[in-house]
Amino acid sequence: MMTENNLLSAKALKKCATGIAGFDEITFGGLPQGRPTLIAGGAGSGKTMFGMEFIVNGITKFDEPGIYVTFEERQIDLSRNFASVGFDLDQLVADGKIIIDHIPLSRSDYQETGDFDLDGLFIRLGMHVKKIGAKRIVLDTIEVLFSTFSEHAIIRSELQRLFGWFKENNLTAVITGEAGAKSLTRYGLEEYVADCVIYLDNRIDDQIATRRLRIIKYRGSTHGLDEYPYLIGRDGVNVLPLSSLGLQSLAPTERISSGIPRLDTMFSAGGYYRGSSILISGMAGCGKSSMAAAFAAAAVARGERCVYFAFEESEAQIIRNMASIGIDLNPGVKSGLLIFSCTRPTQYGLEMHLARMHKIIRDLSPDVIVVDPISNLITAGSDRQVKAMLTRLIDFLKIKEITSFYTDLTRGGDVAESTQEAVSSLMDTWLLLGYVEGNGERNRVLNILKSRGMAHSNQMREFILSDDGIDLVDVYASGEKVLTGAARLAQESKEEWELLRSQKERELNRLMFGEKEKSIEREIARLQAELLLEKTRSRLENEESERSSQIIAETRKKMEEHRGADLE
Repeated sequence: MMTENNLLSAKALKKCATGIAGFDEITFGGLPQGRPTLIAGGAGSGKTMFGMEFIVNGITKFDEPGIYVTFEERQIDLSRNFASVGFDLDQLVADGKIIIDHIPLSRSDYQETGDFDLDGLFIRLGMHVKKIGAKRIVLDTIEVLFSTFSEHAIIRSELQRLFGWFKENNLTAVITGEAGAKSLTRYGLEEYVADCVIYLDNRIDDQIATRRLRIIKYRGSTHGLDEYPYLIGRDGVNVLPLSSLGLQSLAPTERISSGIPRLDTMFSAGGYYRGSSILISGMAGCGKSSMAAAFAAAAVARGERCVYFAFEESEAQIIRNMASIGIDLNPGVKSGLLIFSCTRPTQYGLEMHLARMHKIIRDLSPDVIVVDPISNLITAGSDRQVKAMLTRLIDFLKIKEITSFYTDLTRGGDVAESTQEAVSSLMDTWLLLGYVEGNGERNRVLNILKSRGMAHSNQMREFILSDDGIDLVDVYASGEKVLTGAARLAQESKEEWELLRSQKERELNRLMFGEKEKSIEREIARLQAELLLEKTRSRLENEESERSSQIIAETRKKMEEHRGADLE
């Protein structure tokens, strides 16, 4: 028995997946099935690409044949153009999966006379639908179809008939339309007739182009309301569903190494949490990129994939510079586990940067990423925009459980424990690299400002870069002073000398005590021998005395016996 919910679900608007990356997510399933959708936008916004990808994906991913009606470009031109994104239109035509119908319409060839209708077009399309069993159709573009006629009322009437014909034949239709000066489309009618309207915008801000997509309306369905950046690349259209992200990530307990063993010991967990976000901030030259490289190299050593987004140096520069401090990134690059993506921040707008990073991450599925540095993105947008972009990126990475490492340049005069983009609150772990000046030297020091979910050391460590790599050593704290560099080495040498001297004194004292102990033992032995001698002498004297007394007594008795003394 069908429940009320099942009944409602059965009556709900069915959707037709486009197969366009990200688009089906923001529309919660795709375009309205069996209904017309208007794709409006200016020149170069990607309307034709969207329409053709909708048809080709329908064939290759959903086994739904389609019809592509073009009023401007010939089939041979479309085949050549779309071969660059891997679409073999000629083969699809040969397989009977697609019909590309080029209908040339030119005002010089046609004359508007009497009543005008689209009956001829309907017959033509009906034959195509019947021939291949089409489920999808694209008309590119609507303006050309009506360009030879001037009656506004006729255009409105025929538009309604055209869109109605699609519904009657259960065709999911995409109709492209050029943007008008004061309306979405040139005639200002199509958006009211269509069930779904998508607007593609190719915007130029500060000489930087950014493509954005917006769903203007979608009858019978909820949908994302924001503007979404999108890319047109070698694999077609990619939409970044930014606003659908949120605090939905899990919290893995697995730890991964920072690439610096001594730093790992500063965390009670023995490293960073997997899937967390790590920020290292500091002034120029303090070693932020070196820590990023160590983190990337550690990931490669674990057999994990790392994408390194660099906004300041080229891949060759980074590899050369890191080799100078003993971090060899070449094996990772050669194995394909370390992939560099190096661009200038000014090459794209922030949204395009985000869309591009989103696509690379989605294509490569890395375990960790590095963004070096985020501070350079300020040149492509305001602080608020950079923070919004990074918020979206971090949310996306956390949902994917990808550990992310960011470097941030703090400028002279900035408060050390702050970031220009105010993104520290977004980060799970925040490390600060700074300088300690004294005794004519500047030495690097590192400390952990925060690390959510684990205890960590509050001690500063001297950060040392050498030919053997990165090392952290304890600083020397003396009263209110912290000694680093040569001062620390001098203090440590002094302490070592004091320790050595103390050890020698203790050894000398031990030897002297031993000699004295032996001397006392000898004296005790001498006295014991003397005592024994005295005891022996005393014993002998006593024995002699007793013997003498005995002899005297025996002699006296004999003398009495000899004298015949009276018997008692």
